[in-house]
Amino acid sequence: MTAPVFVVEHFDAGDGGRYVLEGPEGRHAVSVKRLRAGEDVVLTDGAGRWADCVVLDTEGKDRLVVTMGAVAEEPEESPRITVVQALPKGDRGELAVETMTETGVDAVVPWTASRCITQWKGDRGLKALAKWRATAREAGKQSRRVRFPEVADAASTKQVAALLAGADFAAVLHEEGSEPLATAQLPAAGHVVLVVGPEGGVSPDELAAFAEAGAKPYRLGRSVLRTSTAGTAATALLLGRTGRWS
Repeated sequence: MTAPVFVVEHFDAGDGGRYVLEGPEGRHAVSVKRLRAGEDVVLTDGAGRWADCVVLDTEGKDRLVVTMGAVAEEPEESPRITVVQALPKGDRGELAVETMTETGVDAVVPWTASRCITQWKGDRGLKALAKWRATAREAGKQSRRVRFPEVADAASTKQVAALLAGADFAAVLHEEGSEPLATAQLPAAGHVVLVVGPEGGVSPDELAAFAEAGAKPYRLGRSVLRTSTAGTAATALLLGRTGRWS
């Protein structure tokens, strides 16, 4: 099994590469993971920089002392995959972010589609966005990633259209009268943007706005997936077809 991943804000090690992981991450390493001297860990900033480390000792219940190896940087993946996720009901949004992160998505854009039952407004919206970002962070650690997906601020339909217009490949997952995503011509590099609509589907006005921005409708298969699983399935398909899973 690969070494557990912990998030740090900096990589400044002391003499001999000695580094102390403390706070919530240190507490999780010491009191939950119960790491001991000699075990391997990975420290990362979640933005691509990381270092292999070896546990030297523990101090109390929340301080893990490690010796830090050389800091490396993982390059960004190509093509970059962004999923525009319409806001689902309840905790299904966090489920979508979790599974897309584990699968390998590079960015998630929450979308306030017209047919969304859930609406992010005021403090409630800020709390929901914070949960999505925390979920991406924890899922990134769980799946041993060192470059976590970015979770953007909630976007309007107009903002999503602008994002689609700048993509190298833009697609709207839509079952009616669309061609299969499995046979779409994909770029070898650049930016791929997928739109996942709400449970009620993407409205005709939204489809028209996205089509004007250059996004075509595509379907995944014969069955209709929930909005919380469609993005994960589509991401997996694209990762396989573009060679990122090779």
